[in-house]
Amino acid sequence: MKYAQVGNSGLRVSRIVYGNAITHGAQVDEPAAVACVRAALDCGITAFDTADLYAEGRAEEILGRALAGERRERLVISTKAGRWARQDDPNAGRLSRKHIAESLDASLRRLGLDHVDLYQAHRYDADTPLEETVAAFADAVRAGKAHYIGVSEWPAERIRQAARLAREAGVPLIANQAQYSALWRVIEAEVLPASREAGVGQLAWMPLAGGALTGKYRAGRRPAAGSRAGATPGGAKSIGRWDYLNEKVLAAVADLEPLAAGAGLTLPQLALAWVLRAPGVSAAVMGASRPEQLRENAEAVDAVLDDELLRRIDAALAPVVRSDPVLTTDPLGPAARL
Repeated sequence: MKYAQVGNSGLRVSRIVYGNAITHGAQVDEPAAVACVRAALDCGITAFDTADLYAEGRAEEILGRALAGERRERLVISTKAGRWARQDDPNAGRLSRKHIAESLDASLRRLGLDHVDLYQAHRYDADTPLEETVAAFADAVRAGKAHYIGVSEWPAERIRQAARLAREAGVPLIANQAQYSALWRVIEAEVLPASREAGVGQLAWMPLAGGALTGKYRAGRRPAAGSRAGATPGGAKSIGRWDYLNEKVLAAVADLEPLAAGAGLTLPQLALAWVLRAPGVSAAVMGASRPEQLRENAEAVDAVLDDELLRRIDAALAPVVRSDPVLTTDPLGPAARL
């Protein structure tokens, strides 16, 4: 395994972060999920990412149990707060001081920890003053409940503003967790430059485009029963919302297979190496449903893609790449459709 600094901070993470957004719940039972965490540790992965809303908190509970007994100082554990309000609780899901404080305490209970290493704001909340949000995250650091703060899927201008407020509070913003893959390059135009200016590193989630960049989905064929898209209706919806199951996308991805083979890589390794080679990307956040899948994909950290291979990847995917920066604020809008 290789390791990298997150932004301009002193925090170093494994270049593959184990994320449990989709692998703890309907698709993968707890024994299999724990086996994947153990495999991650065996691969040298030291960073683990979750969130309060994944499987309604169960993902944090499973991750906490899977990591119990490990040397805490060797691990980098991150979680998130915010994202969606709930009709039954108008304060839930917002980035208010109230919700941030209460959500963090609940996450720590579920994880069985007294602190997390990185606490992240899950999507920008336009209904809460940014000053209040940043101050609440800074207070979490001062209280010893988090070591660093970050955001997830924030647009460029909000990253700049939050980074300035965080610096003024003496608790720098270090990370933005953003969707990024060879198919989804939305952050390149605005978010990456703004983040570099602010000293913020990217933690790239969905680097395999929900499995579309693994070759498991084929144009004209139904998703296999054990795949993410085939396991549950929600899995298919989560991938289909970005048109990753579009036949044009799957046909273009199939053209990458001989490129991967020629480089001595699997298709997932090629896709992960593409993400990891990007300046400003500290790590790729990746889940797995099987330990052997995780072990094989983790080998991508050693892959080197030369300029000619990168050019051929770009040529193969050019008709289906999404790069419009408007998608940072409207990721499911018309621009997401092919």
